[in-house]
Amino acid sequence: MRKMLLAVGLLMLVLAPAAAQSRLQRGKLQQMQDTYAASIRWGDFENAWQAVDPAYKLEHPMTELEFERYQQVQISGYRDVSTNAGPDGTVERAVELRVINKHTMAERTLRYRERWRWDPEMKRWWLVVGLPDLWDGE
Repeated sequence: MRKMLLAVGLLMLVLAPAAAQSRLQRGKLQQMQDTYAASIRWGDFENAWQAVDPAYKLEHPMTELEFERYQQVQISGYRDVSTNAGPDGTVERAVELRVINKHTMAERTLRYRERWRWDPEMKRWWLVVGLPDLWDGE
């Protein structure tokens, strides 16, 4: 019985830091997603761009003209529809966006899928899919 209690105690010592690390990562993910969502809601796409993975930014740089295009719309709604963990440690979140074209005042709803990855070196989450394409299908 003593050996069993010792084994359980050792297992708890090994698992406790991993659980704490997992909670810390989840907390940082929630904070990053909240900050990102607030930037999108307020139309601050340049600030939202700061959440995008540097590797993605290198492959898909944004021009001033592309940032200016985001000024033509207003986000009237940003709703988290679902969140799922990927097998590779990423987290995918489906978001419903309500977008108003400032020139026509027409509102439409679209779905956007965010994918976040944990960077163990920087100890932060990165958005690996870039900013939402608000003109897809127009």
